[in-house]
Formats: sequence, structure tokens, C-alpha cells
Amino acid sequence: MRDEPSILHIDMDAFYAAVEILEDPSLAGKPVIVGGTGSRGVVAACSYEARIFGVHSAMPSVRARRLCPNAVFLPGRFDRYGEYSRRLHEILLSVTPLVEGIALDEAFLDVGGARRLLGRAEDIATDVRGRVFDELGLTASVGAATSKLIAKLASEAAKPKVSKRRVEPGAGVCVVAPGDELAFLHPHPVQALWGVGPATLRRLQRFGVRTVGDLAALPEATVVHALGEAQGRHLYALAWGRDDRPVEPDRAAKSIGHEETYAHDHYELDVLRREAMRMAESVGVRLRELGIAGRTVTVKVRFADFQNITRARTLSEPVDTGGEIAAVACDLLDQVDLSPGVRLLGVTASNLGPKAARQLTLDEAGPDWDEATRAVDDLRSRFGPDVVGPASLVTDRGLRMKRLGDQQWGPG
Repeated sequence: MRDEPSILHIDMDAFYAAVEILEDPSLAGKPVIVGGTGSRGVVAACSYEARIFGVHSAMPSVRARRLCPNAVFLPGRFDRYGEYSRRLHEILLSVTPLVEGIALDEAFLDVGGARRLLGRAEDIATDVRGRVFDELGLTASVGAATSKLIAKLASEAAKPKVSKRRVEPGAGVCVVAPGDELAFLHPHPVQALWGVGPATLRRLQRFGVRTVGDLAALPEATVVHALGEAQGRHLYALAWGRDDRPVEPDRAAKSIGHEETYAHDHYELDVLRREAMRMAESVGVRLRELGIAGRTVTVKVRFADFQNITRARTLSEPVDTGGEIAAVACDLLDQVDLSPGVRLLGVTASNLGPKAARQLTLDEAGPDWDEATRAVDDLRSRFGPDVVGPASLVTDRGLRMKRLGDQQWGPG
């Protein structure tokens, strides 16, 4: 463990809802829910006023509407949230280059090298939080500790709380001093540990484990026997506050993909092939924006009964164009029995890396498709994603390209 707190975890408060309220002040003080607004949607985020009624993220939108019928439901604007996230990271990177983004609205910072210049971790956390409010108009909660695990739990402790049908302001900053980690950690429910999902929780509850302290009090051999060697030792170490993971800046993406839940189940192969092509085209755009390509293409299908299947193929050469990705995705989709009805479809490229130059064969000689693709990317950059695309994606509503975050949380 480090001798002084040097790990910060910053977590924006009700980020998506807060951005919507910032840009439309008439929403202030109202229960605001961002997410899929239809019968198959889920809640992405909600204001603290909505949380008073029991609404929380990942809840089905139908249930959220029952709990809070007066809520303002918004479909979400992923592009705007991305812009605020970019500005947030500019603030964080001005403090230290050691910034590890976890999501649009949260990140870890290692400020060990900045303490001499900027002061104690608590001072840095307070300054960062103040700058986020002054420059973005949004609030954040910051935890500071000697490890990632404790810092993340500390930021949660600093957040506003809902109690007795009212919102109580949070501390904003919570610092766990060296030596106080276990006293802070052990009262937490055991599911606060990374890796404790519903199945693991049920197994631990058979041993009377309710809190992290309960887990730490068990013999390590018992935990290993209950959960297996790797998971058992991992969770037992976390229960004793042992977390030596460093902050890893600029973590490379492991996969790029799109998926969409449909308002009505689809049974027609032609319709789903067109949807796969639309997603593949947007996956290719994102790959090229990042200057990478993928060797593995995966198709994910969720049927009407919520059963999930995936089909994947690894190619000899990495690909980064919609046409190449779509050809594989559609071939994989052809092998799936669609008769149960498709509720969700996804296309993902993984096994990512730089696109390697390759020698064209005589059969491939002809037009410079890389140059044509760059021209298309330039047009979309200047005039929007729907200005040009494959003719097969044109419908009676015009060209429908898949956008980042489009129906991220279910159909409207």
C-alpha cells in the first residue's frame, strides 16, 4: 500500500440527467430520466429527484414510469455527453497525465507525482471538483485513497444521498487516510467488491456473508472452496484492502461494436441483414477514426425469450471498412435460426490492432478503395453521417446510418 493517498476516483453526479438539466434549466428540480423511452427501454441515468421514487440506472423504463409517473423521460444524446466527457478529461489531464477513463463520466487519477506541486490529495480533489463546476457547470464526487478499490468506494460515499423523500447534499470529497482503509471498507455490503454479482453473492450468503468484513473474517481456504481458486483468492485479497492495480492511462479499446434493441421482434432475414450492414458501416467508421482494424467479427443475437447467442469469425487479415465487416456479419447471420424472433442484434469487431499494409493480388487490382473510403469519411465529417452511405441502407425515410449511442438504452 502507498504511504499517502495518491489515487483519486472522480465520478460525475447523475451525469446524463445533469447535462440535460444544464442545457434546459426548466428541468431543474424535476424527476428527469434519461434512457430508452419505449416498452423495451432501460434507464441510463436519472436525477436525484427521480431516485426519491426508487428509480435507478439499468431499471426497465416501464417500471420507472410506474414508480414515477410524473417524470420527464428523455431519449438521451450520446454526442452531447461525449462532448462534456471530452472537456472533463481535458481538466483531468491538466492535473496529471496518469488518467484512466472508466466511462464517459468517471475516471481514476494517480496524483502521486503532482502532490509536491499541487498539495495533498484532498487539496487536489477539491480543486478538480471546483474546476469541473466552474468550467462545465456540473457537479462531481471525488474519492481519494491509497488504492483504486478504496478510492472508488470513497467517491460513492461523497455523493448526494436520498433519504426520507428528500435529497441530502453529499460531502463532494471523501479521503480515506492510510491505515483507515479496513475500518472504511469492512462495513460495506459484500457486493460493493468488484466481481461480486448475483450468483457469487448467493454462494457467499450461504456462509453468512453480508458485509466485506464478514468475508474477511472467513478463512481464505473457505472462500477459495466456495468460489474457486482464482476468484476466491482475488475477492479475499480485496476484502483485506489489497489492491495494487496501477492507474493505466490510454487503455486501448478491446472491441468496437454497435447493438440495438428493437421495438418489435424481427423474423425476416432480409431486414436483419440490412440492420447488420448498417451497424457494420458504423463500426468501420469508428475503427478508421481510431486508426485501427479488427480481425474478429462477432454477431450477437438476443431472441424474444431473452436467450443470447453469438457467432464469430476470425479473419486472416484485419478489416476496417463497413463492407468487409458486413460481409462476414451477414454470412454469420445466415447461419442463425431466426424463427424465435430477434429482439436485439449487435455487430462487433475485436482482436484489434493497426491495419497492416498488404500486397494486392491481381484479382484485387483496380480502384483505390482506401482512397474512396477516405473521401466518404471526409464528406461525413463535413456534412454529417447521413450524407453518403451504401445504397442498400436507403429506405423511404432516406439514408439511415447508425450513430454512436443511437438507441443505446432501447427503442423509443
